[in-house]
Amino acid sequence: MENNLPYKDKLALDRTKLANERTFLAYFRTAVVFLSSGFAVLKLDSLHQIMEVGIGLMVLGPVLLIMGGIRFLIVKNRMKKYLSE
Repeated sequence: MENNLPYKDKLALDRTKLANERTFLAYFRTAVVFLSSGFAVLKLDSLHQIMEVGIGLMVLGPVLLIMGGIRFLIVKNRMKKYLSE
């Protein structure tokens, strides 16, 4: 189906694919920052007052990564569904 699309529409699909990948990478980058920040808070003795924040960041990091992966796959499947029609 993609071969039958006009050139402008092919470019629009490419932009959408790239935007989807950029969004997933933003989720990934945020998850890594949360994990590393949480790890730093837990390891530094001078930050023992905010230990709960470190634990929260360590939990929130993987949750964000999973959410980003699910969103990436949903958008990718919607695009495939649109192209197969």
